[in-house]
Amino acid sequence: MRVLLVHKFHKLTGGAEVFYFEVARVLKERGHQVAFFTTRDQENVVTGDKVYDVDAPTYDSGSVVHRVTGATDIFYSRKKFVAMKNAISEFKPDLVHAFAIHIHLTPSILEAVNDAGIPVVMSCNDYKHICPNYKIFDGSRICEACKGGKFYNAILKKCCKGSLVFSVASAVEAYIHEHKKVYDRLVNRYLFASDFMLNKTKEFWADKSVEYGVLKNPFDAYRYKPVFTGDYALYFGRIVEEKGVDLIIEAAKRVSVPVKIIGSGPGFEQLQEEVEKHALTHVELLGAMWGEDLDRVLYGARFVIVPSLWHENFPYVIFQAFAAGKPVIGSLRGGIPELVGEKRGLLFDPDDIDELASVMERLWHDVDGCKHMGKVAREYVLREFSDDVFYTALMSNYRAVLQ
Repeated sequence: MRVLLVHKFHKLTGGAEVFYFEVARVLKERGHQVAFFTTRDQENVVTGDKVYDVDAPTYDSGSVVHRVTGATDIFYSRKKFVAMKNAISEFKPDLVHAFAIHIHLTPSILEAVNDAGIPVVMSCNDYKHICPNYKIFDGSRICEACKGGKFYNAILKKCCKGSLVFSVASAVEAYIHEHKKVYDRLVNRYLFASDFMLNKTKEFWADKSVEYGVLKNPFDAYRYKPVFTGDYALYFGRIVEEKGVDLIIEAAKRVSVPVKIIGSGPGFEQLQEEVEKHALTHVELLGAMWGEDLDRVLYGARFVIVPSLWHENFPYVIFQAFAAGKPVIGSLRGGIPELVGEKRGLLFDPDDIDELASVMERLWHDVDGCKHMGKVAREYVLREFSDDVFYTALMSNYRAVLQ
């Protein structure tokens, strides 16, 4: 089978890109031919496969009027439509697997695929298909104000990057796609890693007749060695508002559990100020870490905290924690409860700081229970997210549209 994988980024920026490259790896290892359609960037990963690339849009400079109305390339791009037709003509895919395409690639590329009569599956790793700002989170709380096609609320709330310009552009984009019936016409099957995102999409799209499937992320847990003991609690990831890292700082004011925080982002300095202001000597901010340096700190943790405020889909940090034999304290948001369950960690309401402090203290003092949860978590990720399990689910979804 020849599969064309389509994503706006061809470099590692987060979990969505990891998933995109993992799909390619699993397909290639099982004898399928893969090519990529993406945007140009000097940091793009070299995989040795054919890459069809196009220019990314330039919507972030110039006057407000130009950025919103002049940058039509972010809504529909004739150039990218033609580029996709040429890619299809040369590569001749049996199927197109799309990931994130909005703004950078636009649904125009799916129009080209549709014209060629090639089936499309789309993996949704965020909520862009139902929410102009990707997150159904307005910057401070869960928000579903745009449900029912009321995309003007994105402008009223300025919830897209906190910018009126981006919010107007995102709302206009959503209205255009709704008018053109992009989601009804151009995708044969939508794929979701979590039941939560699948059900939330069905809730928003009650009036749409579309096909759905489940495709959970593959993960190579064997890359990690399990260490079922540790000397501190750990957070690792981006330091941005929706990740809820400040909840850990607030909880640390109530309990003396030692905590290490790995990551960088716009909220880092504020965290640093809080730690210093309240003399939280048991909290250590380590900044950004990657690769072996990150793994070393992960192995030394007793458990990992994932305190997200928004409805995360399937955070890769949980897979990494489980593979390393670490249970997870996770928030009751999105797909997190599906992963953590009742035996692989503890859950808490992110609106209740006292509850987070309580579960941190409880898991910290239950050393034997922590080890047991870590072992169960390790076995779970090995069993449920292996390449073979993933490949079976992937091909089942592919066959559903190819037939």
